[in-house]
Order: sequence, then C-alpha cells, then structure tokens
Amino acid sequence: MKWKGRRQSSNMEDRRGMSTGGKVVAGGGAIGIIILLLQIFGGETGQNLAPVLEQFNQIQQVETLQNGQLTEAEVEIGEFVATVFADTEDVWNKIFRENNLGTYKEPKMVLFTNSVQTACGGASSASGPFYCPGDHKVYMDMSFFEELKTRFGAKGGDFAIAYVTAHEVGHHVQTLLGTSNKVRQLQQNQSKAEANKLSVAMELQADFYAGVWAYHNKKYLEPGDIEEALSAANAVGDDAIQKRMQGHVVPDSFTHGTSQQRIEWFMKGYQSGDIRQHDTFSAILQ
Repeated sequence: MKWKGRRQSSNMEDRRGMSTGGKVVAGGGAIGIIILLLQIFGGETGQNLAPVLEQFNQIQQVETLQNGQLTEAEVEIGEFVATVFADTEDVWNKIFRENNLGTYKEPKMVLFTNSVQTACGGASSASGPFYCPGDHKVYMDMSFFEELKTRFGAKGGDFAIAYVTAHEVGHHVQTLLGTSNKVRQLQQNQSKAEANKLSVAMELQADFYAGVWAYHNKKYLEPGDIEEALSAANAVGDDAIQKRMQGHVVPDSFTHGTSQQRIEWFMKGYQSGDIRQHDTFSAILQ
C-alpha cells in the first residue's frame, strides 16, 4: 500500500511501552486462547469480552515496565497505521455525507503493548484487535500480526494490517448507525446458537465495510494488497480456527463466520463500494 508521505490521523494514542496500572488479563494460557477465538478481529468487547473475563476469573494485577523507547520498526508501523486510520476517516466522512447518514464521528485508535484498560474492561494482547463501543476506540497490539502469520498461516504484509484496521472501524460504523445496539437487544431473547448467528452477521458486515473502504481507497493500493487481505480473512474464519485448534468444527459456535464467508463479504464490499448492499443478516438468518 502506498502510504509514506501522506496524512496521518491525529486520533491516535500510542501507549506502547507505557505502564497500564489497574487490572488486566494476563496473556497466554487457556484464557488467552478462548478470548482469541471469541475476539479475533474484533467483535465488540462490550458485547462479549467482559463476561468471558468474569467467567474465567483470571483478572489479576499486571504491571508493565515504563519504556518510552520504540524501535525504528515500531515507529514506522505506528506511522503506517496512523495513515490507514486517516484513510478510513476520509472515506467514511465521504460515505456518510453522500448517503445522508448524518455526521461521521471519528473514532480513536489506541496502540498498546501486552495489556490495556478500556471502557469495556481490561484486555491483554491475547484478545486480538478489537473495538470498544463504550469509548469509540479501536485497540491494537501490533504483535498480533506476527502471530497472524506464524500461528494462523496468513501471508502477512502491510495490507493485512490495513484490512484489520478497516474491519474494526466497520464496528464503529455499526455503532454510529445503531446496528450494534439493535443486535445486542435481539440477542437477549435468543438461544446461544441464534445469538451466535447474529454475531456472525455483525462480523461479516464489518468485513463488508472493510471492503467498501478498500474500494474507495483504490488509488493507494498496490499489486498483492487484496490478496494479503483475503489471506488474513481466510486464516481467521471460525472453521479454519476450529480445525486448527480442535480438529473439527462446530457451526453453532461460530461467532465470526467461515473463511469463505469472510472472503465473500469483503470482496462484495470491495467490488461494489456500495454501503447499501450491507445486509448480511438476511443471508445468515434465513
């Protein structure tokens, strides 16, 4: 992706290396895997992260060393993400304006190391990237993307990071449009399997929105960028993760969609660029 020398978002908080204080979830172990399966590529922590943390009762005090020194590579990746985030601001401001959706209220992004406190509770890097509707912030520990390659078999590359960023911003769009609140209300009266279907529809819609963003950002794309996004989407489908972790799949437990579904909805957004084609719910709930 062409990014150097372009505008970077001012809606960034770089907490990498900073002491968190407070309560966070210790990374690793069974809870890290559980949260990773439930939360990888986001979802909304206000919806299901806090209950998971309470259920396993693994909250403890974790202090990280105060270290404001970032490597040259860490500085560069922060600048890249800030540029991608600026692109999402430009695109979604334009889409909201052109579709009479009101004012696009820009979210913030927090880069962190190991653990972080949010309005949705504490989280560790094991959570994967996520969006918190309580404070309208996207949270990202950049070490996730190395794990995406080594543990989940994705190609990697800078556009995999861009795709994840755009997906999380998609959850912010859902919050602004009222979709998130409606889904949470519907889930309260559903069985676990039916609630999971609603979660899948939410995640696929966020993938669609990521594709819409990519469509409107084509002038900055380079050969291989979309393949990197599709590789990432393929690697984190519920079926791919379950096969890798437990050797078989349990469709009723899916919360994010299969690899094929995630690829298809991202590509639908990328090929159309039309936010009006965002109805993932009819396809999932039929």
